[in-house]
Amino acid sequence: QVQFVESGGGLVQPGGSLRLSCAASGSISSIFAIGWYRQAPGKERELVAQIRGYSSANYADSVRGRFTISRDNAKNTVYLQMNSLKSEDTAVYYCNVPARPVTWGQGTQVTVSS
Repeated sequence: QVQFVESGGGLVQPGGSLRLSCAASGSISSIFAIGWYRQAPGKERELVAQIRGYSSANYADSVRGRFTISRDNAKNTVYLQMNSLKSEDTAVYYCNVPARPVTWGQGTQVTVSS
């Protein structure tokens, strides 16, 4: 079972950008769809972006036009480019396989604040 390690989070001002990385412990080539999720304090975890195949992506309404998901199968890594960040994007971000979730990683904290 592949495991994921998320990184790249941090403190950023509103309007800023971050690029998150999700490194898999094994090959992701055979995993059709991988998603980025987030969980804000007091809220349920939500799927914010999903990449199907190599480039077909879907986004939650709250992040569409600001976030971009991508994958590099050669590096077994999935990325989330986050632009025009807002305070409501503050959360712990995770990656996982929507169709058959694996054990959740520790995630990476993103804090958007001035």
